[in-house]
Amino acid sequence: MKKLKQEKEIKEISNYKYGFNEGEVSSFKVEKGINEEIIKQISRHKNEPEWMLDYRLKSLKIFNDFPQPNFGPDLNFINFDDYYYYTEGDNKISNDWDDVPTNIKKTFERLGIPEAEKEFLLGINAQWDAKPVYENLNKELEKQGVIFTDCDTALRKYPEIFKKYFGMIVKNNDNKYAALNSAVWSGGTFIYVPSGIKLSKPLQAYFRINYQLSGQFERTLIVVEDDAELHYIEGCTAPIYSKNNLHAAIVEIFIGKRSKVRYTTVQNWSDNVLNLVTKRSLVEEDGRMEWIDGNIGSKINMKYPSCILKGDRSQGDTISIAVAKKGVYQDAGSKMIHLGKETKSKIISKSITFQGGTANYRGLAYIGPNAINSKARVECDTLILDNQSHSDTIPQNKVHNNKSQIEHEATVSKVSEEQLFYLMSRGLSEQQALEIIVMGFLEPFTKELPLEYAVELNQLIKMDMEGSVG
Repeated sequence: MKKLKQEKEIKEISNYKYGFNEGEVSSFKVEKGINEEIIKQISRHKNEPEWMLDYRLKSLKIFNDFPQPNFGPDLNFINFDDYYYYTEGDNKISNDWDDVPTNIKKTFERLGIPEAEKEFLLGINAQWDAKPVYENLNKELEKQGVIFTDCDTALRKYPEIFKKYFGMIVKNNDNKYAALNSAVWSGGTFIYVPSGIKLSKPLQAYFRINYQLSGQFERTLIVVEDDAELHYIEGCTAPIYSKNNLHAAIVEIFIGKRSKVRYTTVQNWSDNVLNLVTKRSLVEEDGRMEWIDGNIGSKINMKYPSCILKGDRSQGDTISIAVAKKGVYQDAGSKMIHLGKETKSKIISKSITFQGGTANYRGLAYIGPNAINSKARVECDTLILDNQSHSDTIPQNKVHNNKSQIEHEATVSKVSEEQLFYLMSRGLSEQQALEIIVMGFLEPFTKELPLEYAVELNQLIKMDMEGSVG
């Protein structure tokens, strides 16, 4: 019996195809734990300006004083002194793929990064633990003033722009994990799109955690000026380890007047990653923000992409999925905060639970007193594949004027015997029939992805679902 259980566990682990580990290649690594000396060591190693060190130290104090969140999964088991908060490989940032170290290049080739770049991307940023290893941007975009680099480089090369926007939407006292990121952040993505520039193809960043008990604390800062457009794609993976890794990122996006940003995430962390992320955008007059948010892996995921609809007639949309199997706790959703007049928002949330997993929707639709003639719509749908799994819908809907409206719709359903029988009568196995039902359920999300990512997502979910019937 014990042998059969071990064989099953090995099979489940092997289903996560990004769980390989190419070995440790760090050349600089701080001691375990988090304290003032560690923060000073990180900042000194990066040769940062005094204001950033001050910001980090203030953030550390806020982090130490801040309690754990009083909602969602219990995080009190986390011992923050168990983690390494900065590890750096013996490599420089390269814009030539041939110059990337062999073992790192091998990893990203297995993840499909070079192919994606060649086929349909204008720029790419690949990060290994705390440091980017490869950056490349279309030369024509550079001539037009587009900036696409990591945040450490942006702090050095574009200090005025960086300091103007850094920490303006997500303050270091926003929540415990925002404070943690603000204290130990490293790498990430910085994008600046000047007025009038509309990118015809996406930019992409890829984040890879490689070491056990390490954290990744990237910072994403995107500034899109008036009358501009950007599609940014983010991917995440990590090896499988017996102990947890910690990922606490911050994303801040500034969207100018009449501009549009789409932020597509396919988060496929291994099931030993604690994913605790703050993502927020500020949308000016007639601007539009779209979050396309896929959550497949991680042991615990707490993520609520948000739009602050500041400008009149601004719009915000979130389409998200959360997939939870055994040992996975997805607590995800979205927040739409209407401040301007005639603003519109829509949240579509799809959750799937099986093998005893938990997937909750947690969200906010807020229409302020001055946001007259505004509309918000929330759609939450959950598909539960067995009797061991769990899902809750926990919405907050608040309207503070009598000229606006919020619509909320929620459904929880199980796969019916009739659906399975109908498909199996057409010659499909029970597993194939279940997969078709699940993919149809997720279609509102997958149709928003580039083709390559939609195909990959379908494969990931099918692998996760193996053995979920019978």
